[in-house]
Formats: sequence, structure tokens, C-alpha cells
Amino acid sequence: MEPDANDQEATVLELDELWSFVLKKTNPAWIWIALCRKTRQVVAYTIGDRSEATCRRLWETIPLSYRASHCFTDFWAAYRAVIPEEQHSAVGKDTGETAHVERWNNTLRQRLARFVRKTLSFSKSPVMHQACLDLFLHRYNRERVLRLGKMEALR
Repeated sequence: MEPDANDQEATVLELDELWSFVLKKTNPAWIWIALCRKTRQVVAYTIGDRSEATCRRLWETIPLSYRASHCFTDFWAAYRAVIPEEQHSAVGKDTGETAHVERWNNTLRQRLARFVRKTLSFSKSPVMHQACLDLFLHRYNRERVLRLGKMEALR
């Protein structure tokens, strides 16, 4: 879904990263997410470490139609280095400005056991880790589109 440039809420993204691992906990795989505040859809993601390079990869995967959006993040330095200053607000969790993406992280952990911190389920390869995340995101975003369509039909 393309954002409506006149709709302030449609042009707001919440960005966050969450820890996961592949094969063993000493092999972290950080999942970086960009979530549209209005639609609650994940518009971009990447898997990597917690570096500025991975944050830059996330920024480059955000569709151009969302790239001009205002972004709310936590205080992780990589965000400040990558997102243009006029588009970026680093905020604490107490402000509620990143509440939707934090809730999304919890949804992922509830629905897919391999993303829970303490679990007996885990990915044995980076390919399967990414494949499971891809499938989850496809289904999650599709459900959001269907839900938004039903809401529009009721209006």
C-alpha cells in the first residue's frame, strides 16, 4: 500500500530491532523492522548484526514512497547516523511513539517459537530463519490489508 502524502499518520514509520539467533545463542541475527504507523504493515526489514551497515541496509530497503516519512526510533546510534536528521526522532519507550513496532515484536515472538528468547525451537540455518520470517511477514501484511479493506467497506 502506498502512503497518502497528505495524511500525516500515513507518513510516519516506527523502526526497531529485535534479537534472535541461528543455531546457537552465540550466533545472533538481529531483525530490523520499519513499520507504517497507520496501516501497521511492515514496509521493510533486514536481518544482520546491530551495526550502522545493517541499519543502512534497512533504510535502503524502505520503498521510496515511504523514504520521506518521519521516523521514530529508540536511541540506538546507528539510526542517528543513517536517517536524515529532519526526518528522525529518537524517543524512549515511555513516549509511546514506538509502541506499534514494539507490539509487533511481541506478536512475532508469540506466533513463531523460533524467535522467542528462551526456547527449544530455533533455526538451524540463516536461510530457514529468513524463510520463516518472510512467510510470517507475507501473511501478517496480507491480514492487515484484508482488515483495512473490511474497515473501509464498513464506512
